[in-house]
Amino acid sequence: MNTFKIGYFVGSLSSTSINRILSKALIRVAPDDLEFSEIPIGNLPLYSQDFDDDFPPEATALKAAIAAVDAVLFVTPEYNRSIPGALKNAIDWASRPWGQNSFDHIPAAVIGASIGQIGTAMGQQSLRGVLSFCNARQMTSPEAYIQYSPALFQDDGEVTDDTTRDFLATYMAEFRAYIGMVLTVLPRVQAGARP
Repeated sequence: MNTFKIGYFVGSLSSTSINRILSKALIRVAPDDLEFSEIPIGNLPLYSQDFDDDFPPEATALKAAIAAVDAVLFVTPEYNRSIPGALKNAIDWASRPWGQNSFDHIPAAVIGASIGQIGTAMGQQSLRGVLSFCNARQMTSPEAYIQYSPALFQDDGEVTDDTTRDFLATYMAEFRAYIGMVLTVLPRVQAGARP
C-alpha cells in the first residue's frame, strides 16, 4: 500500500484557531495511508520580488516542505470575503521566483470553517482563484464549507456529531482517491526547493 505525504496549511495564525481544530479533525478521520505534516506560515517575512535572487531561510524552508510532500491541504478561515494575508503571503513565496512555482501540478484540496452559515465559501473561492493561477490540481468536489460549533468539535479534533464526522471522513477519502488519480497522470517531481 502506497503512503502519501500530505502537507497542510492552516490559514489562521490565531492560537485559538477553529481551523486548526478542523485540521486535527480531518487528520483523525483520514485514511490510514495518508501521513500529515503541517507547513508553517507564521514566520515568513512579507514577500517582495527583491528577494527572488536571495530567498530568506524561512522561505527556502517553505519551498522545501512543499517539495517533500505528495499533495497539499488548505484549511483556512475567511477574512473579509477572501483569504488571510498570511496564507496569501505564503503562497506568493512558494510560487516564486518565476519558473520555480512549488504548486505546479501538485494535488490540492481546500476546506475551511467559520462560525457563520456560509462556512468560508467566499474565502475558498478566492483561494481557488489563486491556486488556479499557480497551476495546482485542485479537487473540486466534494466542496466543504464547515459551520463550526464547539458542540461539534472538541479542541483535540474529536468530532462529536456522527453526520459531521462521516462527511469529513468522506471528504478525506475523496481527497485520497483524487491524489492517486492525479499522481498517476502527473507523477510528482520533487523539485521546487531552492538549493
